[in-house]
Amino acid sequence: MDRTERFYQIDQMLQPGRPVPIERFLESLGVSRATFKRDLEYMRDRLNAPIEWDRFEGGYRYAEPAGGPAFALPGLWFNASEAHALLMMQQLLADLQPGLLGAQVAPLQARLRALLGSADHSVEEVERRVRIVTAARRRLAVRHFEAVASATLRRRQLRIAHYSRATDETTERAVSPQQLVFYRENWYLVAWCHLRRDIRSFSIDAIVKAEPIEAAAREIDREALAEVMESGYGIFSGRQVTWATLRFEPERARWVAAEVWHPQQRGRFDEARRWVLEVPYNDPRELAMDVLKHGASVEVLAPASLRDAIAAELASALGRYAGAPAPAPPLVTEGVPADAGATGAAMAAVRAD
Repeated sequence: MDRTERFYQIDQMLQPGRPVPIERFLESLGVSRATFKRDLEYMRDRLNAPIEWDRFEGGYRYAEPAGGPAFALPGLWFNASEAHALLMMQQLLADLQPGLLGAQVAPLQARLRALLGSADHSVEEVERRVRIVTAARRRLAVRHFEAVASATLRRRQLRIAHYSRATDETTERAVSPQQLVFYRENWYLVAWCHLRRDIRSFSIDAIVKAEPIEAAAREIDREALAEVMESGYGIFSGRQVTWATLRFEPERARWVAAEVWHPQQRGRFDEARRWVLEVPYNDPRELAMDVLKHGASVEVLAPASLRDAIAAELASALGRYAGAPAPAPPLVTEGVPADAGATGAAMAAVRAD
């Protein structure tokens, strides 16, 4: 019987509510008194189990739970989404700069480490064997994020100066914050823009000034907000949706067919084993970047406007290499697509199924 099974057995024996003598635990678990005491200590300290010794009855029982984190038994370990969530929380907390939340963050970090170290895996082994790799995270001014987050939660308007990388211009405007969105390793503010009189998303790292206004924020209906923000592609919003049809060559199709580009996407294999993917968009910029990274392995079939834009971009890029030697065949490392970037290069020697 491993340690996690013993935790469940101890919990089952304590559930009826009657005090259980230590001899019954030792007989049922088949462990020494010292091992049993270590298990109890772990359940109390790391899992917040309210186990107490009843000296009048001569046994252990569950006490009435006090304040603090709830008692929860560990699983054998975590599924993929649970492991990702816990490790991401741990990483975000580790990146948090020292500040007013230090006293509150320390117990949360300890609790996360306890969860990650549940069962028969020490937290040190988990941290050594499991890694979350982030890329393209932009630097964020803490003071601006705090102002944006505070206005969003307090439902107050915010005056911001926002730098547009597309136009190389900075504009000032009043906005009514609606949501904070963490997308592709970066934070965005979704807000009603009083300058444009419409819903807009702003990269928070591009906000160079953020000042709260005491005026109440305009509230946008949740369904109306979702219609604008969730119908488009990526972080770009809009109401006029166009569907793009992309066709990936068989070599790349084996990767892309397993990817989710949009919650409403449609995909199928054609007779040549190419993956035909249909995704909605209202602003082509982010979709174009995702298409271009697949190079010659993808073709835009529709609409014509997107196809022409991609063709023009590729022609412009090719013009920079005029007179260069003929291109080498595409690099595909087994198990790692050619567009995996630095991570793919670092893993080039790794053989994977």
